Amino acid sequence: MEFALKLDLRQKENRSLLAINLDPDSRLMPPIDSLDFNRRIIEATSDVVCCYKLNLAFYEALGMEGLSALKKTLEYMPEDIPVIGDGKRGDIENSSRLYAQALFEFWGFDATTVNPYLGFDSISPFMDYSQKGVFVLCHTSNPGGDDLQSLPVGDERVPLFEVVVQRVASWNRENLGLVVGANHASTLRKAREICPEVLILVPGIGVQGGRLDEAVKYGGRRAIYAVGRRILYASRNLDFALRAREEAERLRSEINEILFESGK
Repeated sequence: MEFALKLDLRQKENRSLLAINLDPDSRLMPPIDSLDFNRRIIEATSDVVCCYKLNLAFYEALGMEGLSALKKTLEYMPEDIPVIGDGKRGDIENSSRLYAQALFEFWGFDATTVNPYLGFDSISPFMDYSQKGVFVLCHTSNPGGDDLQSLPVGDERVPLFEVVVQRVASWNRENLGLVVGANHASTLRKAREICPEVLILVPGIGVQGGRLDEAVKYGGRRAIYAVGRRILYASRNLDFALRAREEAERLRSEINEILFESGK
């Protein structure tokens, strides 16, 4: 099923724009293996979220054990819930074609994140998978994001992130989206002004300092609000799944209340 349709159905069914970053970190988890941790989180929250986002680094760092956990997690995932493979790939066209093949055909992700630094030909192989979602990094939530992403460029001296937004608007084949950190509210507002209908993936809420009210105000309904540690580690004890559900339900309610109050 096409990513956009699959996401829309899940958003309506679960009344949710919330995604969980399913990134198991042994330093923060209770004494349990990654696969069982993921399984219990999914069981506790699958009716509260619109999708899950899996950062590949948390699995690749564990070698074959981690890749096995990734494979089994994807097999366990309910078929009607979209899954984003967060790899931030992007290379020369020939390499990007293989990255896209790996993410979409081998792993079977419904969407992925890509780095636009190499330009259009590095993104187009992902876009060729018209049924899949492709989220282009625009302004990331990490502290060093401004080092390059806010640099003024071109004759008009606009920040680089704004050029990325404009390029996505011109390249879009209906399956392109943006990644804008929740802790960059003004960037999110600008991105939404330029691309009113483009889907925006919004990470960085909570631990990274992003304010939910500002993110939802500017992101609106055409967005996915991705939260990780704030949900996953609401408890570091064996009641972690229950506490994760409670936090996810609370965040879902907050998002819906902000949307209602703002008339978005």
